[in-house]
Amino acid sequence: MRTTIVTKNAPAAIGPYAQGYRVNDTLYVSGQIPFVPETMTLVSQDVAQQAAQCLKNIEGIVTEAGFSITDIVKCQVFLKSMNDFVAVNAVYADFFKGHTPARVAVEVSRLPKDVGVEIDAICVRG
Repeated sequence: MRTTIVTKNAPAAIGPYAQGYRVNDTLYVSGQIPFVPETMTLVSQDVAQQAAQCLKNIEGIVTEAGFSITDIVKCQVFLKSMNDFVAVNAVYADFFKGHTPARVAVEVSRLPKDVGVEIDAICVRG
């Protein structure tokens, strides 16, 4: 079973991709940037607030697909500056509340819309 996930609880795709794609018991969540879904604008210049918005957007897609945060098994965190790692990591840890998905965090030269952070996720049920 394959299903494209579309929700108003996350920013609309700004390119030719889906917010999420479910294949059987696995959900692939596209990279989320820190845009507020209702306005499609950047939440803040503060990287901690940006990370929180990315995770909130992921949660919106995960919930729409019928999964939960504890179903997330892997995230990728893309940072404009590795100097923001500690601030983003604190927000990430608070969001997952002890659940510890596998993760990668890398510094990249540029992100869509020049945001400071982008995060994606993979969920598996069962």
